Amino acid sequence: MTKQEFDPSRADGRWQRAWDDAETFRADSNSPKPKSYVLEMFPYPSGRIHIGHVRNYTMGDVLARYKRATGHEVLHPMGWDAFGMPAENAAIEKGVHPGGWTRDNIEHMKGQLKRLGFALDWSREFATCDPEYYGHEQALFLDLYEAGLVYRKESEVNWDPVDMTVLANEQVIDGKGWRSGAEVERRKLNQWFFKITDFAEDLLDGLGELEGWPDKVRLMQENWIGKSVGLQIAFSLSDGGEIEVYSTRPDTIFGASFIAVAADHPVAQAAAKDNPQAQEFIAECKRGGTTAAELETAEKHGFLTGITAQHPLNPDVSLPVYIANFVLMDYGTGAVMGVPGHDQRDFEFATKYALPIMRVVAADAADKDSPFADGAEAGDGLLVNSAFLDGMSVDEARRAIVERAEKENWGTGKTVWRLRDWGVSRQRYWGTPIPIIHSPDHGPVPVPKDQLPVELPEDIDFDKPGNPLERHPTWKHTTCPISGKPALRETDTLDTFVNSSWYFLRFASQPDDKPFDAEEVAKWLPVEQYIGGVEHAILHLLYARFWTRALERTGLVRVKEPIASLFTQGMVTHETYSRRAPEDGRQSFFTPAEVKREGEKATLKEDGFPVDIGRVIKMSKSKKNVVDPDEIVDKYGADAVRWFMLSDSPPERDLPWSEAGIEGCWRYVNRLWRLVLAYEADAAGEGAGLERKTHQTIAAVAKDIEALAFNKAVARLYELTSAVEKAPPSASRSAAIKALVQLASPMMPHLAEEAWERMGGEGLVADAPWPTVNEALLIEDEVTIAVQHKGKLRDTLTAPKGAAKETLEEMALASEKVQRSIDGAEIRKVIVVPDRLVNIVT
Repeated sequence: MTKQEFDPSRADGRWQRAWDDAETFRADSNSPKPKSYVLEMFPYPSGRIHIGHVRNYTMGDVLARYKRATGHEVLHPMGWDAFGMPAENAAIEKGVHPGGWTRDNIEHMKGQLKRLGFALDWSREFATCDPEYYGHEQALFLDLYEAGLVYRKESEVNWDPVDMTVLANEQVIDGKGWRSGAEVERRKLNQWFFKITDFAEDLLDGLGELEGWPDKVRLMQENWIGKSVGLQIAFSLSDGGEIEVYSTRPDTIFGASFIAVAADHPVAQAAAKDNPQAQEFIAECKRGGTTAAELETAEKHGFLTGITAQHPLNPDVSLPVYIANFVLMDYGTGAVMGVPGHDQRDFEFATKYALPIMRVVAADAADKDSPFADGAEAGDGLLVNSAFLDGMSVDEARRAIVERAEKENWGTGKTVWRLRDWGVSRQRYWGTPIPIIHSPDHGPVPVPKDQLPVELPEDIDFDKPGNPLERHPTWKHTTCPISGKPALRETDTLDTFVNSSWYFLRFASQPDDKPFDAEEVAKWLPVEQYIGGVEHAILHLLYARFWTRALERTGLVRVKEPIASLFTQGMVTHETYSRRAPEDGRQSFFTPAEVKREGEKATLKEDGFPVDIGRVIKMSKSKKNVVDPDEIVDKYGADAVRWFMLSDSPPERDLPWSEAGIEGCWRYVNRLWRLVLAYEADAAGEGAGLERKTHQTIAAVAKDIEALAFNKAVARLYELTSAVEKAPPSASRSAAIKALVQLASPMMPHLAEEAWERMGGEGLVADAPWPTVNEALLIEDEVTIAVQHKGKLRDTLTAPKGAAKETLEEMALASEKVQRSIDGAEIRKVIVVPDRLVNIVT
């Protein structure tokens, strides 16, 4: 390292210790400054942070540092989303305790984060597996239970028969358990639920007020909540019974050709009672897909029950009733009216079973008999082949059908929601114990709050599949709080989404005797800026919104929306490297560190043989296309890594990692450092143009950071750096260098502190105010004028803003380049557009 190069190995640790010693980033709730709460989605402690984490936290860090510089009291905390299946899987596979494995990972990852110099308030750190945290969560669970927002019922779940646990929908991949690979079954179990449906309308309406959220996220939540207005229709059955079907398109009722019911529907169960084939079909359905999305793409299968349903408006039509694998009992009434002409799912089913496909909506009445070209047509149009509805628009027909159904008493207009209550029971050890005791005399009884936390036992084993709490010899055995008789603890633990549904409240307020203090929370919430991946756009964010509303209803907090602004950053991507074994074709992946890349070819360093270069995709441990931040920090320092995270791509887009990119950032670090070495506090000379550029950059970078347009801010600093490098020594040049250091300090804080000290700055640059802007210098007093001849640009001129037409004409004709182009020709006309253009016609 030359004398002209910045030395991160010295500076990084030095300034990180200085910030720690001064408690620079500790938030003071009692500060009179305006509050700013900046939060990134907290990480799962899997063992190591990856470059994707670095990008996420660097963005939040830049904003947090900028907010401090602009006079805000900033809360920028960090913690660990520490419960969940990966720790339990590690216990099974490695023979370690989930708690020990998790805490070792936290210690390592915390060290990695500290190496990057993030401006975090570590005094508020917690892990969700701390009894102090989940004990307060148990207290909140009991508050919601007392308020009637928690209940227990038998429910159909995704059951992994190998791991012997309930799986969330996202843990079921192609109908198989994500870890075991076993065929998932649908099984009925007693489960605990949160009444999120009580808040469906409010959650939907609230989306309209979240102007700081991306439109795509609001739309995703709107679709998940899924409000629909339709008709609940009662069909009479040939066996004397009745079946209710809900339809959002009752206008298409004359196009119905079948009824389909879920495998668990009472009609299906009755049909299967003495029918082995029906029983086998139902069993097959239970082994199939478990989510609406999966069933939408799966091949449609049905079993004809032999029962028919009477069409309520056409006595000559009886609709066959099928048990179908694409109908879920949890959606609507568990039965659907199949209209194949205008629903693609129904079209596929009807085609498979040769059922009638009728057109009842057409672009024009003349098209009433036109065939379906490539599938169902779900759009608007006019009603055809529909008796009294013919000629009506879809909306008119909907209203007419609902009115007729209610008048004749065979249907009721109804609003339904796609949203279902949140099932939170998980049959596993590493989670928050549900604070309920099952009493033989009194049923489910809350654990008294003075007995919280209900802690997980340490002496557990994973020798057998299933939940270790269920087979623990002593833990589940207790006494009923009411009768004092022997009773059993609830052995299910809470879904880990519960842990992250209120953690932002605990960051804001951390009393010992309760989950949080409402007064303290009110100082910080809602979170001013939340940053995280779009993969959490629905469940985590929806559950957080629900919890805050539920706590507000019970009087525990005063806010309903926890997050004012949301930003979903792009992924960090990298190409993959792999090789297939010749004997069995098995594909092995290699890390970038294991591969030597030369042009369009790559070889494995270990043996020199070629490896295949794959697509550029999201960094993934399974594909090994990950870059270890420690190795990059060792080589280039924290600031170059941070700069790369911000510079090459808009923050909402994916960022391809490249060695050339990080090397370019390292070069810029040293360009800036060389300017610092050349800094002269009392340099003489004038530099008005540079002064204007400096103040314009100060204003623009502030605006860019506030808009989270970090790549634009970086580009402006490159521009100012180039201008400074070209300028002769002057007071303006020295002021520009000092401003550059302050503007870059949120992005490159270690270099900035080193430079600030060298330039004689007072205290820490982390505590320094944002440079002030001379508003007068933001107003351009010079403009660039284009001079054209024969339709081509011949020269550019710098002129005073607002210069007279005569002055601009005179300046243009005095140009040597323009005179060469005119070459003595007669000037017929000179057209002047003030402040922009001079066009010479010869």
